[in-house]
Amino acid sequence: MDLLRIGTGAGFSGDRIEPAVDLAENGALDYLVFECLAERTIALAQQARRADPGGGYDPMLERRMRAVLPVQARNGFRIISNMGAANPTAAARKCLEIARELGISGLKIAAVTGDDVLAAVSGSDFPILETGQPASGFSRPFLSANAYTGAGPIVSALAAGADVILTGRAADPAMFLAPQIHEFGWSMDDWQSLGRGTLVGHLMECGGQVTGGYFADPGFKDVPDLANLGFPIAEVAQDGNAVITKLAGTGGAVTEATCKEQLLYEVHDPAAYLQPDVIADFSGVRINQAGSDRVRIEGGTGHPKTGTLKVSLGYVDSYVGEGQISYAGPGAEARGRLALEILEKRLVATHHRFSETRGELIGIDAILSGGTPGDYAVRDVRLRFAARADSLADARIIGDEVESLYLNGPAAGGGASKSVREIVAIVSTLIPENLVSPHIDFLES
Repeated sequence: MDLLRIGTGAGFSGDRIEPAVDLAENGALDYLVFECLAERTIALAQQARRADPGGGYDPMLERRMRAVLPVQARNGFRIISNMGAANPTAAARKCLEIARELGISGLKIAAVTGDDVLAAVSGSDFPILETGQPASGFSRPFLSANAYTGAGPIVSALAAGADVILTGRAADPAMFLAPQIHEFGWSMDDWQSLGRGTLVGHLMECGGQVTGGYFADPGFKDVPDLANLGFPIAEVAQDGNAVITKLAGTGGAVTEATCKEQLLYEVHDPAAYLQPDVIADFSGVRINQAGSDRVRIEGGTGHPKTGTLKVSLGYVDSYVGEGQISYAGPGAEARGRLALEILEKRLVATHHRFSETRGELIGIDAILSGGTPGDYAVRDVRLRFAARADSLADARIIGDEVESLYLNGPAAGGGASKSVREIVAIVSTLIPENLVSPHIDFLES
């Protein structure tokens, strides 16, 4: 294959489905990659699997597969995704079930597992990167431990003929790197090619972010027709250099600026972007406009991998209770501040069960603080009060107190709402890659 076309079907778990279908139908793709895991998502998925052993995969997997599998059957591209999350095997079974319902036969589905390393990390001396303490001494029990795995197992699944590959916590760029390794025959120690393939993956992994979504800032960085944002396509050559583009007629823009912002996104050191397969080096990358919505990416390279894998460790940190209520009309800000004062006195002074509290008026000081009351001429404000507690019962007090402001607070409060949620937090560690043993299960319709 001289030129490989890879499309991004999702850049996060809740992403739109329509642009992926558009790419599947009209993108002349070889591969469609759905990147759906964030740092905390995998821990939440493990939590869901504990509640339901048949769950733990991406909640939008069924909708996405129903939308794209019929198109795949017609157009013949292959699908790679980490929508398997905490349960790739169950995700593969669900995918098989959908294919059978749709009358699709001959579909080979691979579930890649092995990233769950909770048993290896719990009670170990691997240091927590954020604190330096050993994992065995961490203050709370771990809910999950998932290693960021590389492209190798995906390449093996492709070599075995898989049409759909569902992984757990594969590193985001690895899902885009794997088809390049497979199609171009790169060796796993061809550091320059692996670095360039990782660069392509990094530019593509956030979907619409590189085609102008998230980039847009009216009056400074205007982007056309964001309501119909098109998702990106990478046209990758044998040498790993690529062009980033999108479908003609879709909204958004692919420019040097959108690609440069994405290049630097979540990268601490452009010369040493640590990945399971390679240390990618972006320091010599050249980015040039090659036409309308076409940007040429050249000059990436790489260095030998570290031999260690990052592991995200999830744990239940606390519970957060929240309440909101609105005030409008003359004196709206003053009434909102009086309501905050009431809540502070009732909740902070009388209860010592909250480790952290926050009160704010949305639109005035919810994000940027330091203003003086009355600085802004406002017609309405939305009060938000939240607190962190060690128990669900304590967290519920917050919403109840905010709701009580209806009749026990300033005049004309309305639209009160309340919620409480368990907070799953994460820390990280590094483990030797030989502690991870990937496994591939195949299912066929």
